[in-house]
Amino acid sequence: MEELPEGIDSRFRYVLLVAKRAEQLIQGSAQKGRSKYNKPTRVAMEEVEKNQVKWQLTEPVEEPTALDLAE
Repeated sequence: MEELPEGIDSRFRYVLLVAKRAEQLIQGSAQKGRSKYNKPTRVAMEEVEKNQVKWQLTEPVEEPTALDLAE
């Protein structure tokens, strides 16, 4: 893969999307379409590249730290 699929801003995000989708496939989620691949990771890569996986970037949520809880 030379270029990132449309709408994906970094290789790190691409890897995260593919890993999450592959995990869903392993857990029994149906494929979005027919694929020439059998392995979940390759199927996930193909789905992400074809823009079949819907995702949304959300604002990070601040979690309380141990210092916040001590107050």
